[in-house]
Amino acid sequence: MASSPQQAPARQTPLVAFQYRDFRLLWLGQLISGVGTQMQFVAINYHIYELTHSPIALGLIGLFRVVPIILFSLVGGVVVDAVDRRKLLLITQTFMMLTAIVLGALSTSGQITPWAIYALTSLGATAVAFDNPARQSLLPNLVPRQHFGNAVSLNTIAWQGANIAGPALAGFAIARLGVGAAYWANGVSFLAVIVALILMQVRTAPTEKRDVSLGALREGLSFVFGQPLLRATMLLDFIATFFGAANQLLPIFAKDILGVGAQGLGILSSAGAVGAVFMSAGLSFIPRLRRQGPLLLGAVSLYGAAIAVYGLSRSFWLSFAALAVSGAADILSTVIRQTVRQLVTPDRLRGRMVGINMIFFMGGPQLGELEAGLAAAFVGAPVAVALGGLACVVAVVWVALSTPRLREYDTEPEHADSLAASPQPAPGTASTAD
Repeated sequence: MASSPQQAPARQTPLVAFQYRDFRLLWLGQLISGVGTQMQFVAINYHIYELTHSPIALGLIGLFRVVPIILFSLVGGVVVDAVDRRKLLLITQTFMMLTAIVLGALSTSGQITPWAIYALTSLGATAVAFDNPARQSLLPNLVPRQHFGNAVSLNTIAWQGANIAGPALAGFAIARLGVGAAYWANGVSFLAVIVALILMQVRTAPTEKRDVSLGALREGLSFVFGQPLLRATMLLDFIATFFGAANQLLPIFAKDILGVGAQGLGILSSAGAVGAVFMSAGLSFIPRLRRQGPLLLGAVSLYGAAIAVYGLSRSFWLSFAALAVSGAADILSTVIRQTVRQLVTPDRLRGRMVGINMIFFMGGPQLGELEAGLAAAFVGAPVAVALGGLACVVAVVWVALSTPRLREYDTEPEHADSLAASPQPAPGTASTAD
């Protein structure tokens, strides 16, 4: 059965979610594992470009990531709502650890090929289609409702902190030890989450028997697409990540346009995370964001504008600053979107909601990377990125005009029928700091 943390003191502090033991364990595990994941992302992009020198080959990485997500995320969401989420995470994390180890072994032995990287990337993405819904659906069980926004902010600090450290470490590892070292480091980093999951005390099995069936999938689809706010936030997710996909072309900017090499690539890859961490830290001090709808629309527009500036820049530090601004804007929109979605979705439907959202959230950037690679091959990387950023701004204006409820949205409803029940005390699931 799914258990909820005991009620916490009402006083809001920037670290209030850390009062809960299981949240602390998952947060630390995700931080360590996230560093390894980001090292591998940078390594794969660099490795493919070194092997092929082709922007289209770089764009194909996105295609091989997105196809398994489109094929399996809906099934993954249904499975997450029917099984013990913690046990499912143990399986997916172990599987992804093995794919990283195989990448490391092939690279170290000199037997790696672009198609091997594509195949292992697809296998890892298949696991992500089950892992992400399970992990996001688990989070509301670890802290009380009133502190969920703080938990999301702290989670983004961990993830974006990994986005800073991971690319920088990847650049160092590739330059000094070879690309295989980044893959091996990622494989080892999964142990942090696996250990955290083993030590957690939260119970996440459903209280009643739930089938993995087409009926369960239809129920999830009907709920998500019947909620205007969910539809609009998912569409914004797709728009921003599709048109603003710039990371996949970073090796081209670092090597051919800015001339900063592998170490410069690592620094540029972490720029967005620098802005995101500062924004996340600031948000952790704010108990409740006001006028969330207009703020969300403004954040996504700023993201697109910053990406356009990055595409046109020929200065390393201007490029770094533009990517940092894009990261700050992205994390602001992410915190708002995640808080709204999780709190308006009942616990029994959270896995399916996240699974559906993954098509937008992860399909957008992966398809965007393919689009960016194709566009870069025809018009050049700078023009492709700049036009993508401007298209993002135009698309946000369209969403704002077509969704009046989002323009007027202030905060999540306090007593809507669709909200999950308030957390009840559960022995052993949380520890309260003094």
